[in-house]
Amino acid sequence: MENKMCNLKDMLPIGIISNSNARTLKVCVMFMVLFIMCINTKTVGQPYYVDANGNDNNPGTLAEPWQTIQKAANTLVPGDTVYVRGGVYNEKVNINVSGSANDGYITFQNYENEVPILDGTGLSVPDGNNGMFLIVDQHYIIIRGFEIRNYRTSTLNIIPVGIHIRGVAHHIQLRNNNIHHIETNAPVDDDLMGADAHGIAVYGTSAPDSINNILIVGNELHDLMLGSSEGLVLNGNVALFTVSNNIVYDCDNIGIDFIGFEETASDPDYDQTRSGVVSGNTVYNITSYGNPAYGNEYSAGGIYVDGGRDIVIERNTIFHADIGIEIASEHQGRATSYITVRSNFLFNNRMTGIAMGGYDTERGSTENCFIVNNTLYNNDTLEDGNGEILLQFDTQDNIIKNNIFYANDQSLMIGNPFTENVNNVVDYNLYFSSTGLTDSEWEWQNIVYQGFATYKSATGNDNHSLFVTPQFTDLNEPNLHLLTASSAINAGENLPEIGDYDIDGQTRVQGGIVDIGADEFSETNDVFKDETNMPQTFALKTNYPNPFNAVTTISYKLSELLFVNLSIYNVTGQLVEILVNEKVQTGYHNVTWNSTNVGSGVYFYKLSAGEYSAIGTCLLLK
Repeated sequence: MENKMCNLKDMLPIGIISNSNARTLKVCVMFMVLFIMCINTKTVGQPYYVDANGNDNNPGTLAEPWQTIQKAANTLVPGDTVYVRGGVYNEKVNINVSGSANDGYITFQNYENEVPILDGTGLSVPDGNNGMFLIVDQHYIIIRGFEIRNYRTSTLNIIPVGIHIRGVAHHIQLRNNNIHHIETNAPVDDDLMGADAHGIAVYGTSAPDSINNILIVGNELHDLMLGSSEGLVLNGNVALFTVSNNIVYDCDNIGIDFIGFEETASDPDYDQTRSGVVSGNTVYNITSYGNPAYGNEYSAGGIYVDGGRDIVIERNTIFHADIGIEIASEHQGRATSYITVRSNFLFNNRMTGIAMGGYDTERGSTENCFIVNNTLYNNDTLEDGNGEILLQFDTQDNIIKNNIFYANDQSLMIGNPFTENVNNVVDYNLYFSSTGLTDSEWEWQNIVYQGFATYKSATGNDNHSLFVTPQFTDLNEPNLHLLTASSAINAGENLPEIGDYDIDGQTRVQGGIVDIGADEFSETNDVFKDETNMPQTFALKTNYPNPFNAVTTISYKLSELLFVNLSIYNVTGQLVEILVNEKVQTGYHNVTWNSTNVGSGVYFYKLSAGEYSAIGTCLLLK
């Protein structure tokens, strides 16, 4: 990290310190400590180098590199970094070293703009703990800039994993890795079990010591054949984590999952993933349909919390999944609890946008969760009667407020086929469908009500809610940002749980009252729209549109004349294009990036202006 003075709040992932309720504030304070430790950790150490044409008997210098990554994984000491040259490494790496709080992380990363490929072609997947990178009971490790691919099995009950963390590991960072074609092709058993795989897996298997202080940031996971498992999973005794700015797509089961109560940890009192932030991820093309473990069933969530607690899920974009976000417990007598789902875009998902509660009466409950300021559009595309949001078995003491629900031609806003629905508060939402006010439907405690007035009168819900078009920018793309005339503006309820930022990282509650939905809009107070006054601060705005298929606009503001560099990088850190490299006047600036010459994927844009710097993430879909 550059040695610059900076505001800690600006350096944290947006939303880390944004929730003022007591439980989440405690988590946020712990995250501040985590990031201060990351910032202040010394990084003095020895650089080493690996090249596929090297020799493990070499000293590991740039001129005389080692040949295998495993050599580095057996040799490095705290503070050391190994730079792996581009090329194909047909090996699995068991990391047998740890960094330390005093002397720094041990870092495994790509060399300059080159891409090292950890390739599993032809490697056997053993019975037991394994991974292309395997970390067991190690600490202060960074893995950055690798492509990890082609790790497969066709054997029942054998589980290939791209990056696997287990035991009581802590202070692990996984950054900007591209993980794909991790696959199980095993036939399932008579119970449809026995086929499993993961792109990234974090398993807290001990107690009371947890896996903790985990950062999974900027990775791309795709083309994964997962069987009964998940693309990115945290399971068991895992605490204090950030999963942000990742892109997960083209998977045949759950995209990102946070699990409890599966007897992963040795003590059931600690067997619960908890106290984390899930922000800024893009998840799409997630379905279990055709997966041998599920047959013709659509049940895969883009982001799923199964038995976790105290987790903030915010500013994510999820589309073309079976379920956008699901917060539930599969274990009878156990609850998923204190989950805050806020400021997310959820659209074109097959079953529903948000699901909560057990999928049948043999499952557990969803309790004390907050579903606030989300925008849901055209979900339940299968028109199976689930609606934009689905309340399943045993939902208790949850808050559903400030959300936009824009239904498809089925016109079902809420699905709730179970009567076990207690003390759930639903209000200050905005509903709309093309069929209109009197023909739209809401299901509540297994009764379907037609018409907004009928539903409100019968249930007591939504006394302050609206039925009106939200005035989205574009329904075709779709672009779910609000237009100036939107009735969602200044129509919500100011709650502590809404957080400080909207889907784009812009400040919440402009104009005194929070807007309904994931986007906060105010023509007079949005610093990127009000160009009549000079800005007093430096800021980088999320690109728009995002995702995009050809051209996107990046906006920033400067409070003084500065030399500005705005550049595009791919997920391995390779420079793609320089958009700005000159002195720029005070004010508001928009820069267009035409991506004609690059392929689909995740890209990062970095803005440097004097002593300030900021990084954003964009998704190109062609």
